[in-house]
Amino acid sequence: MQKGSRGEPVQESVSKPLLLGLITALIIGVVAPLIIPHVTHPTMIYHIVLHIASLTIAVFLSIVSVLAYRRNSGARLLFMTLGFMALSTVEFLYLLDATAIVSIFDFSTLGIELPHVILLVMLAMFGLGVLKVNK
Repeated sequence: MQKGSRGEPVQESVSKPLLLGLITALIIGVVAPLIIPHVTHPTMIYHIVLHIASLTIAVFLSIVSVLAYRRNSGARLLFMTLGFMALSTVEFLYLLDATAIVSIFDFSTLGIELPHVILLVMLAMFGLGVLKVNK
């Protein structure tokens, strides 16, 4: 077994292309029943495919960042991981909205939609991850 710079055992890394392929297959398998009614719509299918691609990339980056956090466990990686998880949540909500299963959660008294609040949290997590100073 290989040793790292600090003497701890080095974990074997996961093949990123294989992981992306598995995540893509899983996401398409989960959301396929949601998009079947919209396949024949001439323009809506492109909108939905865009959200599926965004969701796939967001989930992939979330899983890769979780693996990186488990390997190195720093505050900056934690904030980046939380940011990618928030992005995955937002993309899932937008996919549900695009397929007309659930309309966007709206705080009508404030005039704010839930995905926008989660996007703000995502930006805050990315900002904290980038601006965090290691001492």
